[in-house]
Amino acid sequence: MKENKINILGVRVDTTSIPAVLDHIRQCIQENGKGYITVTGVHGIMESQRSAAVKRAHNGSFLTVPDGMPLVYIGRMHGHARMRRCYGPDLMTAIMQESVKRIYTHFLYGGKKGVAENLKKELEQKYPGIRITGTFTPPFRPLNSHENRDLKDLVRYLKPDIVWVGLSTPKQERFMYEYLPLLDTKLMIGVGAAFDIHTNQIHSAPRWMQRLALEWLYRLIQEPKRLWRRYLLNNPLFIMNYGLQKLKLKKYD
Repeated sequence: MKENKINILGVRVDTTSIPAVLDHIRQCIQENGKGYITVTGVHGIMESQRSAAVKRAHNGSFLTVPDGMPLVYIGRMHGHARMRRCYGPDLMTAIMQESVKRIYTHFLYGGKKGVAENLKKELEQKYPGIRITGTFTPPFRPLNSHENRDLKDLVRYLKPDIVWVGLSTPKQERFMYEYLPLLDTKLMIGVGAAFDIHTNQIHSAPRWMQRLALEWLYRLIQEPKRLWRRYLLNNPLFIMNYGLQKLKLKKYD
């Protein structure tokens, strides 16, 4: 049975942890289930305020897990003391370790040119016995009819247990929502920057910064031109909107 969920600005987030997510994945694959996992933080929640399609993608998931510490703090404020951060790169590592024992098969979709292939090599070197059956690097636009057919044919041939989606939010959430019914796989997992982190294109924040919910600051320092709007506008808006949600809930208590 799935973990409890909390409503954060209309997005239902699972009050979970990485070990619990591994249990859900194990059960889904064993029972030939079908679903996708969104790994979301403040950015994903705020994109859901701007787009009904993104919110629908989050709420239509098999699991929506907390990628950022602010979501974990909110969960703990609601009494979910066991809720833990499910940081995308860490979740990917845990699933890959589990996969060696359970012989799950994987397919890597996303990243810039060459990143998925490099990630395949990195993971095969780090986790001997891991089965990564294929990769696909999409263009920076929607797939055309030829690319769409190639992707579906390739996945149908390989039948991976898990398709990893390494696109930015909200592209990956919308992609999984649209393509889950079209691809012959059991699970899709959107992990955003994990492809780049595991191939050393970018670096994770030190653990002490992650624990203090300062990952955003570390990322901003690394990529200020690309990320300043996301963090310097989204974060204050999130705090304000969540505060208003709390006030509304108190009003109707």
